[in-house]
Amino acid sequence: MKKAITSSNLRSNLFDVLDSIESNEKYLLITRDKKPVSALVNLDYFEDLLALKSKKYLDDIKEARQHYKNGEVATFEEVFGGL
Repeated sequence: MKKAITSSNLRSNLFDVLDSIESNEKYLLITRDKKPVSALVNLDYFEDLLALKSKKYLDDIKEARQHYKNGEVATFEEVFGGL
């Protein structure tokens, strides 16, 4: 897949673009008037970028993934029910 898409093409093809980002692209630049204005980033890649900035963040992600693998999860209501 190409590494850039216009904002209007993104709007028209959001489902397919998200599918592509999730499965085989790290990022996709979004352009307006032929200039990059934003980026859509794969979540794993985004976490890697954040980890470059913060070792604690990387440790927290690893811990959260381990909790998830162990089935230690909370429902939406348990986390946000009191808001």
